[in-house]
Amino acid sequence: MFIDSHCHLDRIDLNPYENDFNCFMKEAVKNKIDHMLCIAIDLESYPAMVDLVKDYASISLSVGVHPNVHEGKDPSAEELINLGSDDKVIAIGETGLDYFRSEGDLEWQHQRFRNHIQAAKVLKKPLIIHTREAGQDSLDVLEKEGADEIGGIIHCFTENWAYAERALDLGFYISFSGIVTFKNALDIKETAKKVPADRFLIETDSPYLAPVPYRGKPNYPTYVRYVAEHLAELRETSVEEIAKSSTDNFNKLFKKS
Repeated sequence: MFIDSHCHLDRIDLNPYENDFNCFMKEAVKNKIDHMLCIAIDLESYPAMVDLVKDYASISLSVGVHPNVHEGKDPSAEELINLGSDDKVIAIGETGLDYFRSEGDLEWQHQRFRNHIQAAKVLKKPLIIHTREAGQDSLDVLEKEGADEIGGIIHCFTENWAYAERALDLGFYISFSGIVTFKNALDIKETAKKVPADRFLIETDSPYLAPVPYRGKPNYPTYVRYVAEHLAELRETSVEEIAKSSTDNFNKLFKKS
């Protein structure tokens, strides 16, 4: 029923699940989580992430290096193409720009972003975009580098409707996380009301950004229901309709149906 379009399964706390990933997966099935996209942050932990999820058909992967990662390997486009050629990899990222945690000359961050876009275009696989306090610059890079050829997701959307309109024009989908449930997220809520039904996704970004009523606690893909419930309330529709639309949109973007 639900697809979590962005989670970090190698980083969730498995203590409530007897430290057993298979136990967690059984709980996900019980909670009607049909599919999860497990997102890469760096290349050092990537092999272990692949090994964790390789036997589960209901989990897909991305490959990439987060814009905030300062240590470890900074991949070339060729390296991303090589890793991203695996059939289980359906997306490139997360990638983008982040001026909140990085400062000074950020040309290295821009070049990393361009490498990811180049790889995505070669592989014809969508991009997973992270942006923080760099919204317009992120869109400028996407536009300049021709990312509209392959599109992707503006993950964990935190901007306003004007920003969403520009992203939609570039062929990107808007993904709402638990932040949309926060009381002060007024611009995000307004955007959630306006995004076309065929262009939004839902996510948890777990183990981060748990939705109300779990705000401030560890997050899990099973909590994606709370994002769907809040969107249903904002859009004056049913949870079932939100689940169906977001699932259809995910499958269309990633050519799964």
